[in-house]
Amino acid sequence: MNGERKEVPWVLAAKTGKIGFANRLGRGDRSPLGVWFWELDRVLLSLMMVLIAIGLLAVAAGSPAGAQRLSSSTTQLSSLYFFYRQLMWVMVGVPLMLLVSMYPREQARRFGVFGFCIFFVLLALVPIIGREVNGSQRWIGAGFAGLQPSEFLKPFYAVAMAWIISWRLKDPSLPVLFLSSIVTGLVCVLLLLQPDLGQSILFMGTWFALMMVAGVPASRLWGLIISGVVFIVLAYNFYPVATQRIDAWIFGTEGLTHDKMAMATLTNGGFFGLGPGLGIKKYSLPEGHTDYIFSVIGEEFGLLACMLIAILYFAILVRIIIRLLDEKDQFVVLAVTGLGAQFCGQAMINMAVNLGVFPSKGMTLPFVSYGGSSILALSVTCGLILALTKRNPYLDRSQYMVKG
Repeated sequence: MNGERKEVPWVLAAKTGKIGFANRLGRGDRSPLGVWFWELDRVLLSLMMVLIAIGLLAVAAGSPAGAQRLSSSTTQLSSLYFFYRQLMWVMVGVPLMLLVSMYPREQARRFGVFGFCIFFVLLALVPIIGREVNGSQRWIGAGFAGLQPSEFLKPFYAVAMAWIISWRLKDPSLPVLFLSSIVTGLVCVLLLLQPDLGQSILFMGTWFALMMVAGVPASRLWGLIISGVVFIVLAYNFYPVATQRIDAWIFGTEGLTHDKMAMATLTNGGFFGLGPGLGIKKYSLPEGHTDYIFSVIGEEFGLLACMLIAILYFAILVRIIIRLLDEKDQFVVLAVTGLGAQFCGQAMINMAVNLGVFPSKGMTLPFVSYGGSSILALSVTCGLILALTKRNPYLDRSQYMVKG
């Protein structure tokens, strides 16, 4: 009390190293694990974990229909075949997400740029060594060794493009916008060759979101919007996959069954659903455990459950925006914007397809649809978001002193 400065307990404990087991992961824990725990946005992590849990429940509901469709006279799949596999991928994906979330920002940036280089090369090799599944050549390898490069490329693309665009701070004369547009164009061309129109649109949408945040003049943004409309028109006229999907959506040609069956399944359960395992229309719905799982959720758990899932995605988006409000690092703002745009944009597209608002895209519902590559890639996406939105609680608190 005689002018002495008395440090608060957690600072004293950190300096003396006297942090007992009871205080492990407490605010006084300066170990790498303790610092990570208090830097991490635990609200955002909790929202993601809730979404993963919902996804397991949804895959369990859609698994019997998918297993029945793939069973044959010689091979009979268990009704929960896809659920068990999804559970296995989640058990790998969640630790992967937590591991990536521990990266410091600089290491996360390097991880993103390095990953982009690897999976861009793999994407370019798909037309050469890839295998065809359901009429599309998107996979490399088979079985547990198989992966879909486009899924893994998405989070790394967002980080790499954010890194390139952030060069403007060092040298405004660098043609970073032109360079990023060329890279995006190459990625979209490789995707269209698979063919994968939905992922191409998602990549272009991510790039557009980065342009908005990067401060591109409004005149150029309008030019990009017009270019996007022109791209869709040209795709409809000269790209058979786009023609088929749009005709099916508008005129009800080949896709008559898909779109109408998805809506019929979605609304069959009413507001509260028929109950877990009691869905009927899901057995006639193609890809009910992947692309159309949102409709299966509507039938068995009701439109109320669908609304809650949509709100959950919106809550994740809002939480990401809140974490960026006071962020000063432009790279972090751009990277997290791109990652968030991908995650929530993919969810919006999938739900819109199930509602019949968009034509079929073959795009999964993040963390809810079945898929090994999807789960692992989304785990990397969310891990990078968590890593880049961490806040150091010790920078401010280390100044707190109690004066006598």
